[in-house]
Amino acid sequence: MSLRFTQVDAFTSEPFRGNPAAVVLLAEFPADGWLQAVASEMNLSATAFLVPLADGYALRWFTTVRELTLCGHGTLASAHTLWEEGLAPAGDPITFHFSGGTLAAARRGDWIELDFPATPPAEAPAPAGLAEALGATPRWVGRSRLDVLAVLEDESEVRRAKPDLGALARVDARGVIITAAADGGSDFDFVSRFFAPGVGIAEDPVTGSAHCSLAPYWSERLGKSELVAYQASARGGIVRVAMAGDRVLLQGKATLVARGELLVPI
Repeated sequence: MSLRFTQVDAFTSEPFRGNPAAVVLLAEFPADGWLQAVASEMNLSATAFLVPLADGYALRWFTTVRELTLCGHGTLASAHTLWEEGLAPAGDPITFHFSGGTLAAARRGDWIELDFPATPPAEAPAPAGLAEALGATPRWVGRSRLDVLAVLEDESEVRRAKPDLGALARVDARGVIITAAADGGSDFDFVSRFFAPGVGIAEDPVTGSAHCSLAPYWSERLGKSELVAYQASARGGIVRVAMAGDRVLLQGKATLVARGELLVPI
């Protein structure tokens, strides 16, 4: 029996930009080994697996090498797929159930809004070798529940960084976020990049879950509850963020680039 899947470029309205994710629709979750093998075959930074429930969908995400605890672009791609394929009513929000609780997706005009838990970073000592791995000395270092956050001097330092991925893979965290305030006159409030070689992602094009840390950090520093962010990877992508208590509202666009069938048995 074949299984349907899509590929969606998330946090962009243009194909071949933003962050690509595969979305696989299942009747139930098979063995983890099968899910991991499919994600490895897809060879993207995230493959999302969906199972319908009475009140939404169960959702899991895998990189090429391991399961993720939280994934923004995989969730955005999942919501976009469900609406585009007619599997969820176009005007209705979608509830996703994952290992850490629930997430919600809703349409806001041309944008998709995700309701995610905030993961504010707390100031912490820099991991050994971080500055050497980044090729830059951070102005501030913090840790969230998932990642290390390194604030650099300015936008140009973020954009030109060429970190040692082998050294970053040894940092005890899911990944390392580098960020700075956007240059004056920019359409954005801050920029960032995200590296997670330890979980099979050298540089992630656009990382929704990283903005669950970036939003509270920059909201406090800039005195704004709503901000516009740019993730300055080679593909690039725009994320609107808004603080809502202990939640972060992430907004992004998405575009469907492929439909297909998996022909391998479960």
